[in-house]
Amino acid sequence: MAILRCRSAFISDVHLGTPDCKAAYLLDFLRQLQCQKLYLVGDIIDLEALSRRRWWHPDHGTVIAEVLDMARRGVEVTYIPGNHDAALRGLVGQSICGVRIELDAVHVGADGRRYRVSHGDEYDPEQIGRSWMLHIGEAMHRFICWGNRRVNAWRRRMALPYLPLSIIVKSHIGKALAYIRAYEERVAADARERGMDGHICGHIHYGQVRTVDGVVYLNDGDWVEHCTALIEDEIGAMELIHWSEQPTALGRASRELVLPSPTSALALAPLARRKRDLDELRPAA
Repeated sequence: MAILRCRSAFISDVHLGTPDCKAAYLLDFLRQLQCQKLYLVGDIIDLEALSRRRWWHPDHGTVIAEVLDMARRGVEVTYIPGNHDAALRGLVGQSICGVRIELDAVHVGADGRRYRVSHGDEYDPEQIGRSWMLHIGEAMHRFICWGNRRVNAWRRRMALPYLPLSIIVKSHIGKALAYIRAYEERVAADARERGMDGHICGHIHYGQVRTVDGVVYLNDGDWVEHCTALIEDEIGAMELIHWSEQPTALGRASRELVLPSPTSALALAPLARRKRDLDELRPAA
């Protein structure tokens, strides 16, 4: 596969240290990636899960080694801890092996647009902290991830490409979609109040490109269920991509035009399209 060249890349919600992490796909993505800046937008290492259960796959260590090697080669790597790796927020302002740890960041695109970058857990509604709601939500999410693992294990045996099952499930649950839309609107409203052109986040495991009242909302998705990342090209256009056996462009936001990532495209693009070179994302090697 040709090298994926871009100005900046954003990934989040990798959850290293959990069985659901799709480390192999992420490793392939990182090894094809050539960028100037890499933002790790929270929940990269799931310290919360590791505190409950010690589990680690060799590929997870290789992901960390790959990121550190990118920093060693001169890529500007910024780690913004999320709620599952919140313990790292105590290291804000420090650099570890060339990786800068920050609470949030302001990213200035090649086209001059300014984006606040944060994990996004600060936009959860207050009631999310009620323990019974939190436990119910986590239980449902674990069940969806369990089903995702089982379905895709079968698909691998049948030589079929990866299917982001969980986003299809979420897309058919009205309350889930209502929560996602309300979350996106809270994030966009805060970006507007701060005088930003947009906001880049993760947290809710739902990659998205859309505008909300003139503000660009960009969610880079996750590497537990959907295997998505956000990349910025040399002219400042932002693109959401799915990366597995069938790399697929899902949404794009340039200064002139926003092509949103509709639910149906995000859920079904890996099934509807054969493996493609993503010509609009990377020049020929």
